[in-house]
Amino acid sequence: MSGTTNQPQRIMLLTGASRGIGHATVKRFSSAGWRVITCSRHAFPEQCPWGAGPEDHIQVDLSNPDDTAAAVEEIRNRLPNGELHALVNNAGISPKGPGGALLDTLLTELATWMQVFQVNFFSTIMLARGLMGELEAARGSVVNVTSIAGSRVHPFAGAAYATSKAALAALTREMARDFGPRGVRVNAIAPGEIDTAILSPGTDKIVAEIPMRRLGTTDEVAKIIYVLCSETSSYVNGAEIHIDGGQNV
Repeated sequence: MSGTTNQPQRIMLLTGASRGIGHATVKRFSSAGWRVITCSRHAFPEQCPWGAGPEDHIQVDLSNPDDTAAAVEEIRNRLPNGELHALVNNAGISPKGPGGALLDTLLTELATWMQVFQVNFFSTIMLARGLMGELEAARGSVVNVTSIAGSRVHPFAGAAYATSKAALAALTREMARDFGPRGVRVNAIAPGEIDTAILSPGTDKIVAEIPMRRLGTTDEVAKIIYVLCSETSSYVNGAEIHIDGGQNV
């Protein structure tokens, strides 16, 4: 008589889940049987686009270090076996000037730099370090969402956003070195022009220069995030994967 062993449900924590890449990532992991815990500065929406309940949503302001630290404790309380199998740091902000104007290095106020780096960079390491024990227990995976703007000047990306993503790419390498000996892999994805609600006017001119001559889809990004959190990528650590149709070449 053969028996089967019930494996505990894998759990992923995702920041920035309400739209775009985050929304597609929730759907991809949920369809594969994962439990997805989401973080957002907004309360749990009544008309939730996926089947999770309020018990799988944590309201947190990632621009506030104290609130972020408190969220780490709340997340721990929601992990039944003290294990977190994946952390996807997808939240990011890119403030604009009046009328949607680009905020360059001359125009960006210091307070804006600080806010952008807190959300896009510091919250990432706060969550990963704060949940290190749970990630280690699950031999989990961390995926940081950077951007094509982190490696080249982009016509629509503000200076604070671009430099925060460049810093996040470097942080990914440092984390891969430090977390790897504890059995936790850390990688990044760098999306290019993805078809979401936040595309800027003039994107069509950029698309004409992309070798594949089209925008990417949010599901194409979510699929790579999923691979980086699965055994398929069990020896991938410290990588930054460009998902941009060849835009970076």
